[in-house]
Order: sequence, then structure tokens, then C-alpha cells
Amino acid sequence: MRQAGIRVEGVRFRYPEMEMRFDVDIPPAAITAVMGPSGSGKSTLLDIIAGFRTPEAGRVLIGDTDVTNLPPDRRPVSMVFQENNLFAHLSVEKNVSLGRSPSLKLSPGDHQAIAEALQRTGLAGKEKRLPRELSGGERQRVAIARVLVRNRPVLLMDEPFAALGPSLRDDMMDLITALQAERGLTVVLVTHHPEDARRVAGHMIFVEDGKVAGAGPTADFFRKTGPAAFQRYIGEAGSADELPRIARKPT
Repeated sequence: MRQAGIRVEGVRFRYPEMEMRFDVDIPPAAITAVMGPSGSGKSTLLDIIAGFRTPEAGRVLIGDTDVTNLPPDRRPVSMVFQENNLFAHLSVEKNVSLGRSPSLKLSPGDHQAIAEALQRTGLAGKEKRLPRELSGGERQRVAIARVLVRNRPVLLMDEPFAALGPSLRDDMMDLITALQAERGLTVVLVTHHPEDARRVAGHMIFVEDGKVAGAGPTADFFRKTGPAAFQRYIGEAGSADELPRIARKPT
């Protein structure tokens, strides 16, 4: 399955304190940013697409396939978390190899794919290091290399670079942009940084109070006529007059 768009249709999911309802289309072979206040439902939306949470109603389609009732390992999806989920006792090479074979039984083709992923993510020469011997950015590169060897058309990223400084975050954003273009991936990126959305995402979703409060081209969000919920969110970090200034920030 390639160039796989995502449709979240009439989905309802309930927490004890909050009900979430999602209806949104995510375009194929593009980067879509997901923004919204803390606790608004951004991670829940990704978890439902990935299959980690099952909705009470509605359905999720990836491409033309209804995946609502499929377990996570049978969906054409990879996910990168903020914590990067590396095994501390395994080397870089073995952590990446898990994306190819959970049993670490690898064919010559697997070894070649792993070597190429390590090279592409700037980790060649660090294959034998343990996660504790890496920087934060390098650990996230390991997680991304593991995604590459899985070779799935959809990549979900839940604030994967939140703990990195601005320079490292920019480097990682550049890497994701390059990999998306090379492979035609459908990338869904949760971020709290409007500048990240403007820099890498052609499409944007804004989530508020468990609902999609706006969706469309990223540029539209940064106009004064953009979704009111997003403009309120931007205003939390500064005055409403700051919106045009952010919109003009060079990429």
C-alpha cells in the first residue's frame, strides 16, 4: 500500500471525564501537523489511527482499507514517540533490527536494509553503541531508522522532538522532510510549535476539546481568517498581533 491517505470517519472515543469525536481526512504522501492544547485529544487521535485504542463508534480507513478492527501490527503504520522506546540493553543495530524482525532473525536483505537505514539517518559507525551512549537526537535517529526498515507507508509522530533544543529539532525536522519526500510517506506529526508546522507541513489539523476544530492547508491557519480556535491558541503565547509576525517567519 503506497500513497495512503487516512480517513477518520465518525469516530467516538470516551474517557471517564471526556468524550472525543473525530472526523477528518488526512492527505496521502504529505506531512500533516496536528496541534492543540494539552489534553485536547491529539495523542488519542494518533493512537486510534495506529490501533492502540479502539473507538466506540466510527471507522478508520487507510487508503481504501478499513483498519478499524485490525491490531496495530497489521496496520500499514509506524509510530515514533517522544520517549523513542529503545531497549537499553540492545545496541543501535539491534534496536533498528527489531523493526525488521522481532526475533532478530535476519536475512542478508534485512542486513542490507538496516545498514542503509543507519547510513541514511547518520548513524553509520555507531552500530554497536548502547542507547545510553547516544545523545537525545541520536536516540531519536535510531527510532527513525527502525521506522525506515519497517517500510510502512504511514508514519505517526507524537511530539518526537519535544525534548530537543531548537537546533537539534530543526535538524530532525529536516531529516523527516527529506525522508518523506524520498519515500512518499504519509506523515502525521503532533507538535506544540507553530513554527514547526509552518516549516514542514503542507496540511494542518487543530484539535480542541476532543474534536477537530479546523483542518486544511497550513498557510490558511496563519491568516487572520484562519480557524478561530487556532487563533485563540496562538494568542495564549502572545498577543493576537503576533500571528502575522509568526506567519512571516522565514522557513
